[in-house]
Amino acid sequence: MKRLIFLFSLCFLLACKSNSEFPKAENALDAGREFIDGFMKGNTKKAEAYMVNDEKNKALLTRLHRQLRTSSTETQEGYKKASIIIGEVDEVTENEVIIQYKSSYDMAPKKVKVIKLDGNWLVDLKYTLNPNL
Repeated sequence: MKRLIFLFSLCFLLACKSNSEFPKAENALDAGREFIDGFMKGNTKKAEAYMVNDEKNKALLTRLHRQLRTSSTETQEGYKKASIIIGEVDEVTENEVIIQYKSSYDMAPKKVKVIKLDGNWLVDLKYTLNPNL
C-alpha cells in the first residue's frame, strides 16, 4: 500500500511539474506574448508550448529559429533583451485574434495569429501574416 501511495504521489508531482513549466494562456494576448517572448529568446520549448502542435507549425518555427541563430551575435542578443510592444489587437472572431506587435530591438511591425483550439489559446504560424516574426 505504501508503494502505491508513493507511486501515485510521484506521478502527481511529475504531472504538476510538467504542466507548471509553461502555464496555460488565459487569453489570446497571453498566448501571443508568451510565444513571441519564447521565440525572441531562442527558447523553442517555450514557443512550442504556446503554438498549435502540428508538423507545418514546427517546421516554420524551426526555420525561423535557424534564421535567428545564423544572425549576428548582436542581433541575437538584441532580441533576447528586447521588450515586446503590443499594438493593435484585432478580435476577428471569438476564437481568432490577430496581434500586431514590435520588438524594442528592431521596431519592425509584425503580426501573429492566435486561435482558440480545444479550449487553449495557441499561435498558428501557418496563418501568421508576417512569416519573419
